[in-house]
Amino acid sequence: MRPYILAENNWYDIKDRVIDLAVLPWGAVEAHNYHLPYSADIIESDSIAAAAAEKAFNNGAKIIVLPAIPYGVNTGQSDIKLDMNINPSTQYAILNDLIEVLNRQNIYKLLILNGHGGNDFKPLLRELGLKYPKMFLSYCNWFSTLPKEKYFEHNGDHADEMETSLLLHLAPHLVLPLSKAGAGSAKKIKISGIQEGWAWTERKWSKVTDDTGIGNPVKASKEKGEKYFNDVVDKVAQLFIEIAKANVNDLYE
Repeated sequence: MRPYILAENNWYDIKDRVIDLAVLPWGAVEAHNYHLPYSADIIESDSIAAAAAEKAFNNGAKIIVLPAIPYGVNTGQSDIKLDMNINPSTQYAILNDLIEVLNRQNIYKLLILNGHGGNDFKPLLRELGLKYPKMFLSYCNWFSTLPKEKYFEHNGDHADEMETSLLLHLAPHLVLPLSKAGAGSAKKIKISGIQEGWAWTERKWSKVTDDTGIGNPVKASKEKGEKYFNDVVDKVAQLFIEIAKANVNDLYE
C-alpha cells in the first residue's frame, strides 16, 4: 500500500488523515501510431503522478493521488476507430462533481496532471474557480515540463520518440517492435498564422497523418525514456511540494 495513492488505501488509513493537495491524473484513449497502446496517455500520467507523489510525500507533502480519468477530448479524431471522446462540457461536469467533494471535505487544493494535448483545462478551471472560491485549482501538462530536444533526436507530439521511449521504460510489454511503427509523418496546414502558432484551429487527425503518429519514433529507447521520466518526475514532484505547502493567502511576492 502506497499511502499517497487513494486507490490503494482504505477507510482505516484515510479517515483521520490531513490532506492538503489532491492530484488528478488525466489521460485519453486513442491510437498511438501502430506500435503503442491506446492507453499510452493514461499509463504516462498515472506513472508520473505516482512517482512524483512518492517524492513529495517523503518530503512532507500531505498529498493524495486520485484515480486517473482515462477519457479525454478527441473531437478532431472522430473517424479514428475507437478513439474515445468526451466533450469539454463533460470534463466540466466531472470536475465540478469532484471539486464539490474536495471542497466539502476541506481539501482545498487540486492539481490536474494532464497527459493529453487535446485536454484544455484553463477555461474550465477559470469558471470553476468562481464557483468554488476557497479552492486552489491548477493543472500541469507534464509533457511541457522539460525541453524534449535535450533528450530526443526527433521532434513530435504524438507517439513520437519521446512517448515511445517512455512506454519502452514504463510498459515495454505493450509496445510492438519499432519495425511495426509508421514514420509519424505529418502534413502542415497551409494557413501561415496557424503554422506560426499565433492562430489556431483543430487538427483533423486523419487528414494530417496516415498512421495516427506525429513524430518519428525510430530512435526511441528504454534508456532515453528512463532518463526523461526521472527528470520529469523530479520537476513535477517539486511542483507538488510547493503547491501542497503553499499558503493560499500569501501566494504572491
